[in-house]
Amino acid sequence: MSDGSLSQDEIDALLMGDAPSEMPDAPVADGGLSDAEKNAVLGLFSEITGSQSATLTGIMVKSVTVGAPQLDTVGREQFLSELPDEVVEIKLDYKSGMVGGHMYVLQGDDALKIAAPMIGQEDLELNGTAVSAVSEAMSQIAGASVTTIGDKVGETILTDSPEGQSVPKAMLGLPGDPFVSVTYNLEIEGQGSLKLYELFDFNLVRELAGKLGAAPASAAAAPQATMNPMAGTGGGAADPMAGMMGGFQQMNPNMGAPTMGGFGTQPPPNVQGVQFPELSPAMSSGEQRNIGLLMDVSMELTVELGRTKWKIKDILGMGEGTIIELDKLAGEPVDILVNNNLIARGEVVVIDENFGVRVTEIVSTMDRMTER
Repeated sequence: MSDGSLSQDEIDALLMGDAPSEMPDAPVADGGLSDAEKNAVLGLFSEITGSQSATLTGIMVKSVTVGAPQLDTVGREQFLSELPDEVVEIKLDYKSGMVGGHMYVLQGDDALKIAAPMIGQEDLELNGTAVSAVSEAMSQIAGASVTTIGDKVGETILTDSPEGQSVPKAMLGLPGDPFVSVTYNLEIEGQGSLKLYELFDFNLVRELAGKLGAAPASAAAAPQATMNPMAGTGGGAADPMAGMMGGFQQMNPNMGAPTMGGFGTQPPPNVQGVQFPELSPAMSSGEQRNIGLLMDVSMELTVELGRTKWKIKDILGMGEGTIIELDKLAGEPVDILVNNNLIARGEVVVIDENFGVRVTEIVSTMDRMTER
């Protein structure tokens, strides 16, 4: 019969950490995100794929299907091992409503599958024009994403302007280590399939999960932290912790009452999740003044009637009376360029004794890239 004290076998079991736990650890996935956090975020991104498909279909003029996303928490080395040497990165950090690193990464060949239909060229090289086209596409689908996310969490969420470049994978500016990777498989009509990586700062995803009502891993495991290992259940030798308590009480009968720093019964600690204030930076008055400094900067504005190409022998044979036929029809709008970049079109008018141009169309971003 047990007298309430621990046997040597029970002491050895406690020292080896073999004592049974009253409550299992909360399930934690992906090195820090709880299952609840992962499911909440993944469910939201799964809802967004429909609007992303429609957005890409519209700007590429080809049918695009965005597949179900896969969410993982990965480290830098693990992620880079999956990529070829040359990749395209498009940075679109979250700057308002939620703040944190955010970017898209594609393999070089996959980036061309998106850029080629947008520009209208089949044999396209991975140059600045192609990267600009991919940046525009990623900006469009990011806009669709943050709109849906903002509606879900009841906040206006904004991203920075896209910054795209083709870089060796070792030069990728990843959002932390580890970070959260959301992988999509895209099917593009006439272009085949490709893999798109959307990368998030880990804390940004955790903040989003919290706004969606998911408990973090630390909060999910909180019941284990509040467990009182000294609370006996009357099991004697069947409960080694209760036996240890009984043994201590036999040595010191006064240990039944709560004591400061002793082994007496104590109330469970109050464990709560830390609530951090949101970071929502607004444009400061200083930044507004800095923008104002640019308002008086002069830029060259050119109106282009048309263009053509001649062989060298034709140019050498040019003289007075030679007529040069341009690539524009009579009455067709002329191009308006700022620093050699097309921004608008208009029609020629006469103002007193001078020519002028009446603006009839502001050129969209996609048209500007096509004209390059």
